Amino acid sequence: MIQFMSYFLSIISPIRNEEKYIDKCLASLVNQDYDKQNYEILVIDGVSTDKTREIVKQYESNYDNIKLFDNPNKTVPYALNIGIKHAIGDVIIRVDGHAVIEKDYLLQCVKYLKNTRAECVGGVIESINETYIGKAIALAMSSPFGVGNARFRTSGEEGFVDCLAFGAYRREVFDKIGNFDEEFVRCQDDELNYRLRKFGGKIFFTPKIKSYYYPRSNLKKLWRQYFQYGFWKIRVLQKHFKTMQPRQFVPPAFVFSLLTTGVLGVFSTRALWLFLSIILTYLVACFAVSLKISLKKGFEYLKILPIIFFMLHISYGLGFLFGLIRFLKYWKKSN
Repeated sequence: MIQFMSYFLSIISPIRNEEKYIDKCLASLVNQDYDKQNYEILVIDGVSTDKTREIVKQYESNYDNIKLFDNPNKTVPYALNIGIKHAIGDVIIRVDGHAVIEKDYLLQCVKYLKNTRAECVGGVIESINETYIGKAIALAMSSPFGVGNARFRTSGEEGFVDCLAFGAYRREVFDKIGNFDEEFVRCQDDELNYRLRKFGGKIFFTPKIKSYYYPRSNLKKLWRQYFQYGFWKIRVLQKHFKTMQPRQFVPPAFVFSLLTTGVLGVFSTRALWLFLSIILTYLVACFAVSLKISLKKGFEYLKILPIIFFMLHISYGLGFLFGLIRFLKYWKKSN
């Protein structure tokens, strides 16, 4: 174990109004199988209006390696860059305020950075929640049907990947490619990872690096979150077109096909039948996946999972299409 503790680590946690989860997050950060003298925890608060700051300050007074900084801009990329500016670590690790990490998380990050020689390593994020809706959302977000084949969401075999969330980066990565792009309110991890790969960097995924994530616990917040994901994916596409994956175009293609066949169906019977066939095919697939999950997790989820899947796909797809319109004037050839 000692051989992997030669790196000094900087954990950056961007937060805002996280009083419900920040105590669990910080407790997992300070109780690591890694020498506390060899890592720091930089909490970057975006002007929280609840009790988040009080909780963080209590931890700050009890642990010498925790520091609280202000983020008047409030957005995540600004918070991450503030953290990078103040970080002194050889490795920069992002852990959000609504996440909890395993006791060996830091140790595994360092181990895999050394053994794979990748510029970034990360692991599986298991979505969990406490309410009925929240648990159903977590199940949907852990399903390939819900979020695609991203290994950090659905687990899978370890290996090199195109993208992951909450990575552990070698410090020199930011010296070489720059910090997080502050334009990206969402998808800032995607944009940074695409830039990293463009410059020849490698990203390694392993399920042995494990964390738990508390997703949105109501449908309204879920809709907004995935609408923004789709919306900001357009700017990623405009800046790094060659790095986009086919799975990222499926929801907007689905929504676009519904909109076009739905409108044309008013004037054409053939278009109307096509619209109905698309809807029927989707509903059958949605119900089949929901049934498979419910057989394992409980039939009480069968009535809500199809609705959540539909919201994930429609909100992301609509956000993508709105982004096409909103950022039309910024369109340029991929660099």
